[in-house]
Amino acid sequence: MLRWAVRAAILAALLGAAALALQSAIRPVSTLMLARWALGQPVDRRWVPLSAVSPKLVASVILSEDGQFCREHGVDFGALREVIGDGDGAPSRGASTLTMQVAKNLFLWPGRSYLRKALEIPLAILLDGLWGKRKVLEAYLNVAEWGDGVYGIEAAAQRDFRVPAAALTARQAALLATALPNPVLRSVVQPSRRHRQLARRILDMQPIAGPHVACVE
Repeated sequence: MLRWAVRAAILAALLGAAALALQSAIRPVSTLMLARWALGQPVDRRWVPLSAVSPKLVASVILSEDGQFCREHGVDFGALREVIGDGDGAPSRGASTLTMQVAKNLFLWPGRSYLRKALEIPLAILLDGLWGKRKVLEAYLNVAEWGDGVYGIEAAAQRDFRVPAAALTARQAALLATALPNPVLRSVVQPSRRHRQLARRILDMQPIAGPHVACVE
């Protein structure tokens, strides 16, 4: 088992370094986007730089998805140890940092498995070291799925609120951020009671988000 994991990590590192060099030269696209294009399905993605995204949205996403983003180096090994093996034979999504999610979105496949998690870890460490926090977050906000065929915060903001990502309010940002774990089922314009509760929690945390977002300001 250990030998297999080491081989997977080495392979991921080699492939990742080559893929990262390519992705750095272009606007990154996710494997889900590529799959939809291959099937002739529509993709709504409008790339925007991080500077064109509301700071409220940036704070909300970090607070909701990865509160340790500015402190970790791509992988939160403490969280990974705590939640790995959640009873269904696969590691929990809760172990994934924003950087690991970027690694998955750009290079790997959806679904949970130990193999994918083993590949995510070295890729995330490479991403964090080679790209830095701002580029990782910018990529995340432009490839994250926010609905069926909707990728990136600009497309999501325009679809749900008819405003650019730069003009999102604190409440809109909180609703969009808390939709991310299940964006196809969680409606931003008609949020469930649970969704509203999650958004309210993030909204209340926004004023004290400073230490959590310092690395991308």
